[in-house]
Amino acid sequence: MAQAPATTLGPPEARHGHGQAKAGEIAIGVIIGRTSEFFDFFVYAIASVIVFPKLVFPFVNELTGTLYSFAIFALAFAARPLGTVIFMAVDRRHGKGAKLVIALFLLGTSTVAIAFLPGYDTIGVFAIWLLAAARVLQGIAWGGAWDGLASLLAMNSPSHHRGWYAMVPQLGAPLGLIVASALFAFFAGNLSADDFFDWGWRYPFFVAFAINVVALFARLRMVATDEYSELFESRDLQPSRIGETVKEEGRYILLGAFAPLASFALFHMVTVFPLSWVFLFTKESPVRFLIIEMIGAMVGVAAIVASGVIADRVGRKPLLLGSAVAIAVYSGFAPQLLDAGAFGETVYMVAGFVLLGLSFGQSSGAIASSFAPTYRYTASALTSDFAWLFGAGFAPLAALLLATHFGLISAGAYLLSGAVWTLLALWLSGLREADG
Repeated sequence: MAQAPATTLGPPEARHGHGQAKAGEIAIGVIIGRTSEFFDFFVYAIASVIVFPKLVFPFVNELTGTLYSFAIFALAFAARPLGTVIFMAVDRRHGKGAKLVIALFLLGTSTVAIAFLPGYDTIGVFAIWLLAAARVLQGIAWGGAWDGLASLLAMNSPSHHRGWYAMVPQLGAPLGLIVASALFAFFAGNLSADDFFDWGWRYPFFVAFAINVVALFARLRMVATDEYSELFESRDLQPSRIGETVKEEGRYILLGAFAPLASFALFHMVTVFPLSWVFLFTKESPVRFLIIEMIGAMVGVAAIVASGVIADRVGRKPLLLGSAVAIAVYSGFAPQLLDAGAFGETVYMVAGFVLLGLSFGQSSGAIASSFAPTYRYTASALTSDFAWLFGAGFAPLAALLLATHFGLISAGAYLLSGAVWTLLALWLSGLREADG
């Protein structure tokens, strides 16, 4: 097992002043980049529940249309590894700046294209194919949008604050959810049903494009300068060939993909799945539940921050193990709360986001210290791709399918399986204090 490089940057006199300032600067870039990506993600996720079943699949009932919509939702996760393969080659030949420009342009274009999507009633089956194509392109772009800043942040952070800096990239998820939920709640709550389904739902996709443009320039400032290029090189954060990386690091890529399965499965169990259940099987307004999601996401922000403090005090492995056990307990009773009215839904969401924040806050790159420096950049990207694919890509589809056939308790069983895989992966990996 390769030893992780030192976690301070530059000569000793720079380690307490300039190094910490550099970590803070990188953290800002990471938060901007991740928030923009997750905003895109949640704009599509919310639309996949309240818009696409009616717009693209009006020829089937609402439940079947939502299941079809979730199947297309999963395409992006299947396409992410392909995006990593393509854009790592771009990175090797033309640099991170070119890679990021192309990837984010593709992401913005495919996202805004969905805003112009005609419905099935207008162009028939082509609406389905166009939506699927846009979703695949989004996935390829997400694979290419891996900028390495999170790894650079972790490796440039003070050793006694490793957990704190590990949680920074994860803040983008609840922040992106808050903004996306607020936009959909505003348009759905202030427009008539006809106006919302005609044009109101399209505006969040336009906003996503604008946010991508802002994020592009913010991240280019970080990765395309000579100063940061030197930082990437000094930390061995350079792209390696995919085949060679898989050959040398395949075991740890696989373990790294399964280690965060509990938090990644919970991720969709408190965001996409409950929205679909409430929308399909209760009389509650989706606007009201989107507000509950916003509240839950705010709690999630606080829990992610707390994960950094706790990890620095007790260690990352105990926190990940403890949160996986807590998620397993949560899976045994919490899903049934979705049928217990507004109070039950709120308890489900708040408790779920607390657990999600504590686990998700430290789940990123949990096995990264096991990668040899030569392969860390590419191996970390592949690990992220497969973690999202295995843990989250099919979670809404599987959970809804199970819950409608066998009851909400079966959705809890799906979440329990994620917790078991996490515990097994952490045990097999012999996780030490990670730096990625």
